[in-house]
Amino acid sequence: MSPEGLGKDRVPHSGQNMADHRHVPFNHGGRACIEVLFIIRDKFNAVIEVTTFNSNGELERIMWLWYSWQSAAVVNDEGDILDVEINEARFSVHGAKERLQMITEGHLPPEAVVLKERFPEAKPTAHGSAELPEFEIPQPTASQLQVADEAALLLAKEGVAVSAADPDRRLEHLLRASEELRTLHLTMEARLVEWVGLFLPSARFERNRTQVAGQLSSVDSLSSFASMLDVDDAYEQPSDSEWKSLHDWAAMVSKQGRQLDRLEHAIRVAAQAHLPSTSALVGPLLAARLCVEAHGRSRLARLPSGTVQVLGAEKAFFSHLRSGTAPPKHGHIFMHPWISRSPRWVRGKIARMLASKISIAARIDAFEGTPMSQDDVDEVEAKVEGIRKEFSKPPRR
Repeated sequence: MSPEGLGKDRVPHSGQNMADHRHVPFNHGGRACIEVLFIIRDKFNAVIEVTTFNSNGELERIMWLWYSWQSAAVVNDEGDILDVEINEARFSVHGAKERLQMITEGHLPPEAVVLKERFPEAKPTAHGSAELPEFEIPQPTASQLQVADEAALLLAKEGVAVSAADPDRRLEHLLRASEELRTLHLTMEARLVEWVGLFLPSARFERNRTQVAGQLSSVDSLSSFASMLDVDDAYEQPSDSEWKSLHDWAAMVSKQGRQLDRLEHAIRVAAQAHLPSTSALVGPLLAARLCVEAHGRSRLARLPSGTVQVLGAEKAFFSHLRSGTAPPKHGHIFMHPWISRSPRWVRGKIARMLASKISIAARIDAFEGTPMSQDDVDEVEAKVEGIRKEFSKPPRR
């Protein structure tokens, strides 16, 4: 059945799949309640409508099993309450928290379990669902409401505490902090080199650029720094206040470099513990970056290898979709020397192979399997060398 247009939610159309009817007989109170169960599902296999008929072909009302943390009720689609179970006991905060936790995890409270045994055809639906018809909801007492509020607050605090132990989020903070610090460090380092170059134009910092800050912060004058570099002294010496500013700037850049090293060490330790196989395969820093880019280890394990291959190249990928430009061959995994140090014409092939191995490693990590060994990594490296040898010459254009 596929009428023109989108149709109504309660009418089957081209975006829905209508399941065949099934005979589902069961008893309630000694009588047969349902003879035929007719279900309409959408394209995601979610139930849109449940229609039941008795043995006489008459339409049966849909029943809902509403439940909260201390009560439950069975209602029909017109909002009539057919049965109700209310727990009027005095709950402790801990007991109420356990019940709220039970509902959060998708389990039925004891009152709903009792009603489910009486009305197996009723559809369990938690309090607050938009599917429920309007009906007079059983209200808890004032003391129960107070206990429920305290239990909800306690549950929220525990949730925050648990999230603090999430390795994915901690790894993300470490990586983002290192990225921000590296950006600041490189900017300040460039300022320092340019500043010193004004006074010592004959000095060359191309090879030891990263050592300038530490060397300058360890001397007490610009002349001493010139002697250390074995270059001519400055023609114009800075004033005392300017030298102090330059010296403090160098000390700050040197301190940032040490902080950056400590951050990267922390990332390596966290990645090797959280992503042992992926870290063994591509290194802990790249493993951490892929995990953060995928928004967590479990999601990285679910991504297809083609998506893993272009993680970090989203701008180029969407430019390809919008404008028809060439699709990206690699994203963050280009940082690995197996790809970055390979000839240009084989990088895509190596990236595709490496992405498939990363997907396997991520699934091993997510399901806490036996981590990859050095032999496994050597086998992947042998495949990389095989691709390089097979395509040693660039293709003809």
